[in-house]
Order: sequence, then structure tokens, then C-alpha cells
Amino acid sequence: MPAIEAVVFDIGNVLIEWHPERYYDRVIGEHRRKRLFAEVDLHGMNEKVDLGADFRRTIYATADQHPGWRDEIRWWHDNWIKLAEPVIEHSVHLLRALRRNGVQVFALSNFGIGSFALAEQEYPFLGAFDRRYISGHMGVTKPGPEIYQALESDCSVAPERLLFADRSEEHTSELQSRRKLVCRLLLTKKKNTNNLSTIFHSHSCILA
Repeated sequence: MPAIEAVVFDIGNVLIEWHPERYYDRVIGEHRRKRLFAEVDLHGMNEKVDLGADFRRTIYATADQHPGWRDEIRWWHDNWIKLAEPVIEHSVHLLRALRRNGVQVFALSNFGIGSFALAEQEYPFLGAFDRRYISGHMGVTKPGPEIYQALESDCSVAPERLLFADRSEEHTSELQSRRKLVCRLLLTKKKNTNNLSTIFHSHSCILA
């Protein structure tokens, strides 16, 4: 088995928790949040942003279409950082350990242009990647095959020497169908990288 030369991290729920429902539960209560999400396709709205649509304009336009929920929908933009927290510290530790040991680290994530700019300001470790593949800039999203093809064409690393770290079942299923080496990270409260560390050791990647 070839040695791993680069690890490709997703960001949402791998490095930063992404659970918008949790934020809305906290500020308007679970019952009203369920009504909001049933009446307004907020995730569909966010997918447009991930594909490159203007962050503020897209969300505010959706809010104008649903005046009964105008303020709540605008929070998706105005309070976005509160939707994308906290940092998953043990994954960030892993990212830094890989870099210390000479393993390249790439980001491949569904993220809007504007929302990623906000995230960079809040989370400096997002600047630590050797290469970043952000869907809003690319015009394609995971799990579509085009985004993986674009990464492989650009990154100068043989596909068999890439390891993808992701938590989405949909994403990992697509990767496995493409016969990629995948580690599906589990979101836990404690710093525990044993599963991924074992894979790295078996492929000549040593973590410290």
C-alpha cells in the first residue's frame, strides 16, 4: 500500500461543528425551530451559497420571501459564526500534527465564499492548509464527482496517496465508490485520534 502523502479534510463536523438547528433551538426553542425548518428550505438556501451565490443577498432574499420568519432567516447570515461552532479541538490537533510530520493537508469542503471568509477570521487554523478546495469558489459541491476530479487534477498527488477525512455518510459513500481511502471521523467530546492514527501508522504517516 502506498504511503499517504496528503490528507484531505472536510471542515464542517470534522474541524468545526455545523448544526444550525442547535443554534435555533437555543434562541427560539425546538418547537418554533421545527416550524421554521418545515416552512422554509434553509438547507436548500445554504446549498446555493455553497455553490457560489452571494452569501448575504441569497439569505436576505429568502427572508424577504418569508416575512413571517424574516428576522430568523437573516440570522443565518448575521449570526453565522454562532451556527458554526465550536471548534473540534482533537481534529485541529491532528491537522497540526500532520503538518509537523511533513504530511500535506488539504481542505475540501462545501462552503460559501462569504461564509468561508467569515470562518477564516474566526478560526485561524483554516489558513494552515497546503491547498484549499472550497465549493463556492469552484461552483461544484460534494458529493458530486466533479469536485473530487478537480482536486485530483490540481493537487499533484497521486490519487492512491490521498486519504480523505470526512464525517458525512453521503460523502464517504461517494468516495468509497471511487475506491478512495477514507477515514470517517467520529465527532466526540474528547481528544481521541486513535482510529485515524492507526491508519496513518500503517501507511507510513507518523503522528506526534
